[in-house]
Amino acid sequence: MFSDKKEKRIAAEPGSAQNRINEGTKLKGDVSSTGFFRIDGTVEGNVKTPSKVVLGKTGVIIGTLTCENADIEGRFEGNLQVSGTLSLRSTAIIEGDVTVGKLAVEPGATMNASCVMQDGKPKTTTAETQSTSDNSKVHPFDRQQRIKKAAVEHPESE
Repeated sequence: MFSDKKEKRIAAEPGSAQNRINEGTKLKGDVSSTGFFRIDGTVEGNVKTPSKVVLGKTGVIIGTLTCENADIEGRFEGNLQVSGTLSLRSTAIIEGDVTVGKLAVEPGATMNASCVMQDGKPKTTTAETQSTSDNSKVHPFDRQQRIKKAAVEHPESE
């Protein structure tokens, strides 16, 4: 009796459940899970998981894929959002928009997509911080700064 409850808890943990969409299967709609996906069939819609997705050689996703890690051998069309590592195998075909943390591409993979690599920090914040810090710094070898300093120290020389 107690062992049954433990087994149910283990199966309910994020990332422990495995989902498989076999070759010849076609799904239309949104798919969401806390576990690992292996897709060898066709999915038209959105796939979302906080775990890993493997798209096999015969696998096709047309839509949005949001996951932690992805290993793609098949065809993907749409918006791909991978927070961790995206691995493109030699048979992979990617079309659309890609946002990744890390990217690994084997020779032979086709990627006709716009790709953005993110490290978890928004781009605008770092650019604004750099421009603000650049303006506040006084470089010791800046000629304009030396001229201004000399004019303040010796106003009669002008």
